[in-house]
Amino acid sequence: MPVNTHAGDQHRPPFDAEAAGKLREALGMTHAHVAYGIWAAYGLRISPSTVASWELAESSPTEAELTALAGALWCAPAELLGAPGTLREYRLALGLAPADLALVIGMDQGAYERLEDGGRWTGNDRQAAALADTLHLPLPALIRFTGQDTRLTELLTSAATTRWQAYVRPVGKLVPLPKQRIQDVLQGLHTDYQATMTASLNWGGGGSADASGKAGQAFLGDILAEFWQRLAP
Repeated sequence: MPVNTHAGDQHRPPFDAEAAGKLREALGMTHAHVAYGIWAAYGLRISPSTVASWELAESSPTEAELTALAGALWCAPAELLGAPGTLREYRLALGLAPADLALVIGMDQGAYERLEDGGRWTGNDRQAAALADTLHLPLPALIRFTGQDTRLTELLTSAATTRWQAYVRPVGKLVPLPKQRIQDVLQGLHTDYQATMTASLNWGGGGSADASGKAGQAFLGDILAEFWQRLAP
C-alpha cells in the first residue's frame, strides 16, 4: 500500500461523525440549514438527508464536501477529522488546497498531488523542511512521507545486529536530533537485541538457533516503531 494513502477511497478522509453532529447542534442548526450553507457558500448541492447520513456514519463526505461542511459549521476541517495519518489528511486538517501547499513548499502542483496519491517523494531537503513546517508534521510522519522509512529501518537493523557506533552518523543524517540521543537509542537497541537472542537460546536450557532466529526477527520487525518510541520525550 502506498505510504501516503489509506486503503479504500483515498478522497474520503476519516470523518468524525459525532463531532459533526455536536457542532451542528451547538449552533442550533438543522440538517437543512447545513445543507443550505454548503450550497450557498460552496455551490455544492447536498441534501439534508445526506448531512444526516454523515452524522450517523452511514456515509462520509469527500474532501471537497468536508471542507464545505467545516465552513457551514464555522469550524476548522481538523475538528471533523480523526487523527491524521496520511499526507492528504494533514493538509486537510489545515484547510489547505493542494495548489496552495505546493506553492508554499516550492513544488510543482502535479508532483505534489502524485505524492498524495501514493507516488514517490521527489523533493529536496529544503522542500521536505518546508513541508514539515507548514503541515506541523511529527518527525516519524515526515520520514514516512518522504520515503525514507525503509532506509532508516535498514540502518537500525544493522545497528542492532552489528556495531551500533558505525550507524550514529548515517541515522543522524536522516533524523535531525542531538547526537547523544541517537547514540543512546542505538546502543539500547543493540543491547536489547543481543539480550533477546541470548535469552531465547537459554530458555529452560532447551533453546535452539531456530527459536533464537524467530525472536530476533520479531525484534527487528518492530525496530522502527521501537526507535520512535524510545526517542519520544
